[in-house]
Amino acid sequence: MSTLALLVVLLLVLVAVLLVLAVGFAVHRYPALKGPVGAGIATVGALAAVVAVVVSAGGGGL
Repeated sequence: MSTLALLVVLLLVLVAVLLVLAVGFAVHRYPALKGPVGAGIATVGALAAVVAVVVSAGGGGL
């Protein structure tokens, strides 16, 4: 795996963690948005679905 590919994977992981933490914080701050654990899991699932579509459209794996 090239250095560029590793950098892209690292940035994707960092963005995913940041996104999950942001959603978890927003839900924790405003309890009317329901449970933080459920929101975090839904966020991870949505992000995984988007990444899967992008990778499959690219015609290959990372």
